[in-house]
Amino acid sequence: MREEFNVTWFLGITTEFNDHCFDHQNTQLFEIRKLHHKKMSKENTQIRFVKRPAPGYFDPKETFAILKSPLPTQNELKDDQIMRSNAIGEVVLSKNPKFKVGDMVQAFLGWQKYGLTDGNPPPGAVLHDYLGIFGETGLTAYFGLLESKPKPGDTVVISGAAGATGNIAGQIAKIKGARVIGIAGSEEKCNWLVNDLGFDIALNYRDPEFVKKLVKATPRYIDVYFDNVGGDILDQCLKRIAKNGRIVLCGAISQYNEAQPKGPAFYTALISQRAKMEGFIILDYVKRYPEAINELSKWIQEGKIKRKEFIIEGLENAPEGLLRLFNGHNTGKMLVKVCDENIKSKL
Repeated sequence: MREEFNVTWFLGITTEFNDHCFDHQNTQLFEIRKLHHKKMSKENTQIRFVKRPAPGYFDPKETFAILKSPLPTQNELKDDQIMRSNAIGEVVLSKNPKFKVGDMVQAFLGWQKYGLTDGNPPPGAVLHDYLGIFGETGLTAYFGLLESKPKPGDTVVISGAAGATGNIAGQIAKIKGARVIGIAGSEEKCNWLVNDLGFDIALNYRDPEFVKKLVKATPRYIDVYFDNVGGDILDQCLKRIAKNGRIVLCGAISQYNEAQPKGPAFYTALISQRAKMEGFIILDYVKRYPEAINELSKWIQEGKIKRKEFIIEGLENAPEGLLRLFNGHNTGKMLVKVCDENIKSKL
């Protein structure tokens, strides 16, 4: 096994940059260093030698570039392109009569301090909602859960239940009259799901007795399983799927950084139980976004849905936030505050 390798980076015209060290055998992020350098053209190349990354680190490019055509996804990022992301920002300059300086807007701006938008106004809401419950995570929960057609009395199990999508999906299931079981990675998260959000049961998958507790919690088996994690938890829920059960494949965060992702081992349960397992992409529902936002807004006003944000301060800490996301260190929606409220005074 080699311990060192070459990494090539093309540098734009800059005096400061982040040096990202990757192991492209393992596709894992090793570290990020702040470096200073004289101005260089794109043709210049920097070679760095770094040790193999520690377990649990990852390369976000490889993580988010695994989707293949013809899925509705975007082209992978190239060197010097901005990391894609939804964002909320303050208008500092406007030539659009619909907006004035100081207005707060939502747009697909990416990981940057300044961006340019075409001025299409979103419907009104509390500021953070545009990146949370009215953003892709909340809309994913809405369509993914409701497409599984939960009925009153159904047992609905949500993995990744303390995350941005999982916690909203679970609350919607409760609104629809289901018995909801959340799966999360700590006792603190499990307590939040039950005591604050109203889940009926929450199970810690790190508990050595997790499998036994899952069986005990599902005496009538699982009617709907909303999967955010894949891997072993998906297998355990397949073992408990009910006749005519539905499995929604929303994500597989436990497998994204694996060199050889693990597929389901107990898929034959789909045959014996006449169950359905289906993946979905939120981009297929773009035309129905207004419907979802109206319903979610109504449930918020009625006090049926609660929201929680986990905020990282500073654009320079966004990579750390991404690592925390994949390590499960957030509860609710993770956001990055890229600059302070006084930024316009610097322009």
